[in-house]
Amino acid sequence: MVQRAAQGDEPVYGVNTGFGKLANRLISREQVDTLQLNLIRSHSAGVGAPLPPEVVRLMLALKAASLARGYSGVREQVVDSLIAVHNAGLVPYVPSQGSVGASGDLAPLAHMTLALLGEGHMWGGGQAQDSEPMLRAAGIAPLALQAKEGLALINGTQTSTALALHALFRFEPVLEAALVIGALTVDAARGSDGPFDPRIHELRGQPGQIDVAKYYRALLAGSEIRRSHLSGDDRVQDPYCLRCQPQVVGACLDQLRHTARVLLREANAVTDNPLVFVEDGSLVSGGNFHAEPVALAADACALAIAEVGAIAERRIAMLIDSNVSRLPPFLTHDPGLNSGFMVAHVTAAALASENKSLAHPASVDSLPTSANQEDHVSMACFAARRLQAMIANTAHILGIELLAAAQGIEFLRPLRSSFALELAHSLLRDSCPAVAQDRSMAGDIERATSLVTNGSLSRVFRTLPGLVPLWSLA
Repeated sequence: MVQRAAQGDEPVYGVNTGFGKLANRLISREQVDTLQLNLIRSHSAGVGAPLPPEVVRLMLALKAASLARGYSGVREQVVDSLIAVHNAGLVPYVPSQGSVGASGDLAPLAHMTLALLGEGHMWGGGQAQDSEPMLRAAGIAPLALQAKEGLALINGTQTSTALALHALFRFEPVLEAALVIGALTVDAARGSDGPFDPRIHELRGQPGQIDVAKYYRALLAGSEIRRSHLSGDDRVQDPYCLRCQPQVVGACLDQLRHTARVLLREANAVTDNPLVFVEDGSLVSGGNFHAEPVALAADACALAIAEVGAIAERRIAMLIDSNVSRLPPFLTHDPGLNSGFMVAHVTAAALASENKSLAHPASVDSLPTSANQEDHVSMACFAARRLQAMIANTAHILGIELLAAAQGIEFLRPLRSSFALELAHSLLRDSCPAVAQDRSMAGDIERATSLVTNGSLSRVFRTLPGLVPLWSLA
């Protein structure tokens, strides 16, 4: 169908016409292949630091999956080329900036495609190298484009979707660590587990809240510290940062689960234009390349990441405040001579504040492009790209909280916490001794943060029996 359109006299967008505002320019039969090559060359206009290899590999896989659906009008060789590059471990060099998330992620996908053509660059030896010799060395012939194929390769949401998926994958162990650390803080502050009573959460009916309360009950089960203050404790209610964790983190979990559903659909979607329907022989122009679903999902993810960090910062502030936590001021044995966790909390506050700015929704911004033909865009690429910085900030906040909560637990010895929380405490103490007197805490924070990001605390969470998985999409 595409070949017939390319050889016909009727204008078909992107097959025998120009692009965007130039769609009214008809292209001769002899130039339809050159049109596609020029498209890739001209649209390779990205700037900035390169995308991480794991994101680019996701882009290759997602683009192959989309084109393989059979509605894009490309030859099998195009899909084969994407798969071959992916499976050979080759990584196109793709600048991270330049997409507004409509008409597809044009610039980044063009750079990816240019590498497949042998004209762009790929990673090799830690730097960008000409792609053609790398393709040849892997036994892959540079791709030669035919009618519509360049357009199909750069129309689509695969960069935005890959960035958002990568962020979701990276945040999973961080969120599981946040649950473990939040529970450890409850015990360090001798908080009540009454707010996690399932009856409270069933009455509200929010699924994330119900699950998070269940997680906390499991994490705190069997704590000697909890049993020690069941009577004789004159406190009536805990601060919100302790007792409202199911409501706050549960709401974040619901947002993240929604994000996962949207991205699962988008990863399997056909998002280029025009689309080919062989059932009735039509090529239909539409707007599946508009990445608004990804932008909104990434913005929801940003809010959840920021809130997980924000409530963790409040828990640190509570722990160092002796009036609330009833622990020594700033969690130090000799306050005054020692400052303890005073400035570690300041660092957490700085990071939480950064996340507030980064959490501003990208999707509400739109700058018209292509001489106002493309007059509303999603900004999905930035919406997803900024998530990595936010995850790093939240992970560091949680690393600081882990240090503070572990210090608080030790003021309550010889009482012990639950099995799961003592395991988390031991993991930290394997690399970070207790703070007996002031020392530089930068190294401790980095080591504690690595337990948040590398899955160590996530594995503690996953040893809890009979719990709903974090990303349950039922």
